Amino acid sequence: MTRTWTPGSADEALTAIAGTPRLVIALDFDGTASPLVDEPMAARALPEVKTQLDRLAALPDTFIAYVSGRSMNDLQEISEHTADSLVALAGSHGAQYWFPGVGDADVPEVPAAEGALDALWAAAQPIVDRHENVRLERKTFGMGIHTRLATPEAETAAFAEIDAMMAERFPHWRRRAGHRVLEFSSRAEGKDAAIHALRGHYDATGIVFAGDDVTDEDAMRVLQPGDLGVRVGPGESAATLRVENPQQMAALLGALVAERAAGRE
Repeated sequence: MTRTWTPGSADEALTAIAGTPRLVIALDFDGTASPLVDEPMAARALPEVKTQLDRLAALPDTFIAYVSGRSMNDLQEISEHTADSLVALAGSHGAQYWFPGVGDADVPEVPAAEGALDALWAAAQPIVDRHENVRLERKTFGMGIHTRLATPEAETAAFAEIDAMMAERFPHWRRRAGHRVLEFSSRAEGKDAAIHALRGHYDATGIVFAGDDVTDEDAMRVLQPGDLGVRVGPGESAATLRVENPQQMAALLGALVAERAAGRE
């Protein structure tokens, strides 16, 4: 049962995870660290979220990561990534990684058939063009169809046409549906893979994972006893706690850093 966390309130699950020896805090980006925005590349983490993540990263044995469906290049841009960043990045739903002090981490290649991406985009673009305010995002391993500015009728029609095209031409590609977005990828990884990778890389004894969308539930479902899942916004979830929006996510991170710092004095 997911329970609502109120800023300023104590919570036993938050207190417990704050005391774990080696802690990873992994956040989805869009809708979690950043408010949802109409132009995807305009997304930026809230200043108050960045402040709390910086405070957490300064604590011993405490590691920060963004886990996103964005391709690595786009995730680096919207997260304002720098070469000396202390924030790990997991892009393309766990098919791409960057770690502080390491750089890009190798992930076993699962190449699509030669020319498949170009063929995919070429088939999708005329569909997108037929529907007002529907947008095609070209990704490293596939595509996203964004409808945040479109009417519900345009979204329904565009998604139906895309689904029919994919069923005919790319039936084995992984399909993901989220908030006003439909994604397809030649890679099968989900955010569950990112949680496993972060746990192994940092030898974590506990993970806080926060997300707002359907794809984030892949990660929520593989959290272990002693981890903590946080759902941002409405919707069914396997998370333990729920906050209303990224602003409350910042408040929860502030509570986490206060408890973790106090426990290490």
